[in-house]
Amino acid sequence: MTRIRFLGVAGYEIECPAGRILMDPFLTGNPLAPCTFEELEAPDLILVSHAAWDHMGDAAAIALRTGAPVVCGADVGAILMDQGVPASQIRRTIWGVVVEVAGFQVRPIECHHWSSGTFRDGTIVTGVPLAFLVETEPGVRIYHYGDTAIFDMSLIGELYQPTVGLIGCTVAGELIVDDGGAGRVISGELTPSEAAKVVEMLNLNVAVASHYLGINDEVEEFISLVSTKTTAIPLAPKVGESFVTDGRRADIEVPA
Repeated sequence: MTRIRFLGVAGYEIECPAGRILMDPFLTGNPLAPCTFEELEAPDLILVSHAAWDHMGDAAAIALRTGAPVVCGADVGAILMDQGVPASQIRRTIWGVVVEVAGFQVRPIECHHWSSGTFRDGTIVTGVPLAFLVETEPGVRIYHYGDTAIFDMSLIGELYQPTVGLIGCTVAGELIVDDGGAGRVISGELTPSEAAKVVEMLNLNVAVASHYLGINDEVEEFISLVSTKTTAIPLAPKVGESFVTDGRRADIEVPA
């Protein structure tokens, strides 16, 4: 079985027979984080989808503390090196270039988003955001959406057959800060109905709501749509909760 703990926003800690994977580890600045980056058990591998502060999060600090390798895009790799992570610890990649790191085969997948971050001297660097597919054990193929907007993902479902999807369906309203620009933001990258359509296109067995801290109306709408319009099992773990999956079904763990 594979155990997945929700760390908040799009952050996950995955325990499986082959080791431990950390995805988009946003802990510092996360008001509901179940632990600090110092307390987190050392991962065997870190995956970073893009350079946004609530996704890249504590990747550099965790990599420096534990020596864990990081798979990411070129801009994230440059930012990590600017923060002191050795180049030898980083595997930069792009859509389609499958890599094997720490015994895991990681497939970067097309992601319709942006990726932009800042060096310590204020220089802005941009790059290509990633979604990820990683198989943790036979039958458990986990898709992390990487903050993508909707596009036709049916070919991804057909070719790579993900069984568990971590799918954004809302925004963490607790973290939204008005940047002073014109107008206002209406939605996140995927609305609940778009996210449910992604579940259908990928033909998932387990659909996990993502990109939130507190469970809100949009998360609940996503769960309802997945239940009524797809064959997938919907889950919306609270921050800090874990669920176990064999790729066919999943259950949130109940504390003893």
